[in-house]
This record gives sequence, C-alpha cells and structure tokens, in this order.
Amino acid sequence: MTSTSNTTPGSAGTTTNDTTPTAGTVRLGRTGLEISNVVLGMMSYGDPDRGSHAWSVDIDAARPFVRRAFDAGITTFDTANVYSDGSSEEITGTLLKELAPREDVQVFTKVFNRMRPGKNGAGLSRVAIMHEIDASLTRLGTDYVDLYQIHRFDPLTPVEETMEALHDVVKAGKARYIGASSMWAWQFAQMQHTAELHGWTRFVSMQDQYNLLEREEEREMHPFCAATGVGVIPWSPLARGKVTRPWDAEGSGSRSTTDEFGKTLYRQDEDANRAIVGAVESIASERGVSMAQIALAWVAGKDAVTAPIIGATKEHHIDDAVAASAIELTEDEVTRLESAYTPRVPSGF
Repeated sequence: MTSTSNTTPGSAGTTTNDTTPTAGTVRLGRTGLEISNVVLGMMSYGDPDRGSHAWSVDIDAARPFVRRAFDAGITTFDTANVYSDGSSEEITGTLLKELAPREDVQVFTKVFNRMRPGKNGAGLSRVAIMHEIDASLTRLGTDYVDLYQIHRFDPLTPVEETMEALHDVVKAGKARYIGASSMWAWQFAQMQHTAELHGWTRFVSMQDQYNLLEREEEREMHPFCAATGVGVIPWSPLARGKVTRPWDAEGSGSRSTTDEFGKTLYRQDEDANRAIVGAVESIASERGVSMAQIALAWVAGKDAVTAPIIGATKEHHIDDAVAASAIELTEDEVTRLESAYTPRVPSGF
C-alpha cells in the first residue's frame, strides 16, 4: 500500500499530536483519485427495521462513529443501495453533509441486489443501472458518487450492456469512477476487456474479501489487479471479527448471532484458522497492541491493497484501524501469520 500524508510523504499516517494517529492518503489504483488509507464501511448503519440487517444501528447511534472517523482523517465512506433497504445511503448522505463540503469526502456505493419487486428491480441491466444510480443519488443527497461499484457479477445480462450503461453513468457526471466487487478473476477480466474494446470506462477498483482467513484472491485476482493498475479495497479485512479475539471467544455484538451471511464464512479448516488466530494473538501480545491492529496491518501491508474497508460499532474499532496503518510487520511476523493457511474454496460470492 502506497500512501502519503499532509506532513510526511510516504508515511502511512500522520499524527495530530504525539499520541493520536490519523489516517493517511492514497491514490485509488492508477487513478488520480485521492482517498483515505482506511475506508469506513457504512453497512453497520441503517434502519434495523428495513432490509435484512437487524443488527444495524440508526442515525443517532451512527453519528459519533462517523464523526470520530472523519476527525481521525478518514474521508472515504463505502455503502450500497441494498444495505438496510437504502437507509444506509440515507444515513451516509445526511451525516456527511454535517461534517464537510461534498468535495472533501469520497462517497462509494453499489448496485446489483434486488431493491424493488417485479421486473428490472435487480441486476446489472441498463434499465436497473439507470434507475438505481438516480435512486442512490437521491438517498445520498448528492449529484454524484466518487465510485459506483457493481456489487456482484450478473450472469443474466450481457457484459456489453452493463459496461456501456456504466460508461454512460460516468459520462453523465453521476459517477466519477466505476468499480467492481467479488467475482471470479476471469469475469472481471472479461468486463475490463469489453470496456477496452469499445473505448468505454474501465473499472478502477476491486472490492473483494481478503483477510488472514480468506486469501484465495492472492492466486489470480490480486495479481491481475496489480498488473493492470486496479486498486483493491478489501471487505471484511478482520474476517467478521474472527481475527480480533481468541478463536474460542464469542463476539460481543448482536451481529455475531444475527448476521446470516456472516455465518456462512470462515467455516473451512478450523484447525488452520485456530492456528492463524493464535499467531495474531501472540504477535499482538508481544507488541502490546490489539489483535485487530495486527490483522489490519497485515492486510494493509500487501502490495495489491490500496485501503481496507472497516466497520465500526465501537469507538476503538476506528482507533485500531487508524493505528494499524502505521504498523510495519517484520518478515518473521508475516511468516508466522501466514504459515498455517491452507487452500480453501473461495466464499462470499
């Protein structure tokens, strides 16, 4: 991860005083877009009575976390139309307006999942994309998003239709850049090649699942992104909290028991996972920092990674994420963290 700061070029972060770290700045892939080297994921914030995220927190509970993130130098915020049935976008737009002028923050959102019943209410058809970008902008209360991402690959829509529609969204000024999320590397390559053939806008980012317990993207996706200048902004860099506490410890939040999607993840090779988490715990103890900081420092330290996307429902989540950007792991520590990993079937898409 290459980053700059307001005071020391090349550093991972800055400090407002001797003890308070702040996030640094990175370019998203080979673009000119500057984002913070930690991205705040907004999926945790939404109306718990809307959609399938019963564990999400409302706007009043979200406000102090978003404020704390912004004060710590995090200026980049990632949401999606489907999060809490659009209410995450509403909260994101409202809170960011309270914090700063529009040009001082970077807003990312996504399209693909079903947002309304009936025909064309989901997917990546031209009809769906054109409808959903306008709906997202309305909820966000802005004229444009900095990054418009496809949430998944749509096997039912021709790639040419999707890429031309996304190109038109950019040319209409409704999105500055486009990105993609979890899919097979061959699918991503097909979409990029299609855009190149027609002179359409290419994806500048890949938001995929990447953490110490799920490293399958190292095989094809990350090398492809690195070779073609695509920035990687991983989701779930802390493996839904699995690497932030001893393996047998229970999560303290309601999400650990109510997140049905999360329950499908990190179920392969428990012995290897236990050993990996044990290595995180040992290194954190030796350094006198939290396990989260070590796990995030490992993700952020990978050359393909631009910035991890973190969630925050406790104040220390943000503090850990920003502090992790200043940690440089030794070769020995990286080896200890990686040595127990075993190949597994990719999950999450």
